[in-house]
Amino acid sequence: ITMDNGLLPKSFLFFTLFLFIATTGVAGAKDPGHRLPRPRPLRKEKVTRLRFYWHDVVSGKNPTSITIVQGPSLNYSTGFGSVQMIDNPLTEGPELTSKQVGRCQGIYASASQQDLGLLMSMNLVFTEGRYNGSTLSIIGRNSVFHKLREMPVVGGSGAFRMARGYALLRTHWLDMNTGDASVQYDVVVVHH
Repeated sequence: ITMDNGLLPKSFLFFTLFLFIATTGVAGAKDPGHRLPRPRPLRKEKVTRLRFYWHDVVSGKNPTSITIVQGPSLNYSTGFGSVQMIDNPLTEGPELTSKQVGRCQGIYASASQQDLGLLMSMNLVFTEGRYNGSTLSIIGRNSVFHKLREMPVVGGSGAFRMARGYALLRTHWLDMNTGDASVQYDVVVVHH
C-alpha cells in the first residue's frame, strides 16, 4: 500500500505501530518470564521511632571507615573532595562494646569548602530483633560540628518498605586526634 509519492499513508503506519504494541503487550503477558510481580495491597501506615548509635572507627588495626579518595591539598581545612567508604557498627548504647543491632554501609564525602559538611549516602542494615534483615536508606548533608543535624530517610526494605522520614543526629563523642566518633541517631520513619 503506497501513495503516488511512494510513501505509506500515516494511518497505515499508526495502525501498524498500534498492532505491534498491542501484540507485544499480549505476548509479554502470556510469557511467564516477562510477568511483573503483583503488588501486594499496602497495609496501614505505621510510625516507628528508633534510637541507636553509629560508630565511625577511622583509627586502629580494624577501621570501619577508610579513605577511598584523598581530597586535593589546596588549603581546605574541611578535607573538601575526600571520600570515605564505611561499614560502621550500629549499637544499642553509646559505647562501641554495646549490643550491635546492625551495620551502616555506604559512603560519605566532604562536599563543602567553607565548613565540614558531608554528603552522606548510607544503608542502615538491621541484624537483630524485629527489624532483622530490614534496611533504611539515608542520603543528605551532615554539618558535623552542629549540635543537632537532620537527614532524610528516603527509603527502606523489609519491614521498612516504602519508608520515608528523618534522622536526628547528635555527636556523642568525637576524638579530634583520630577522627573516631560515636553519633546518636534518633530516627522517625513512616512505613507500611
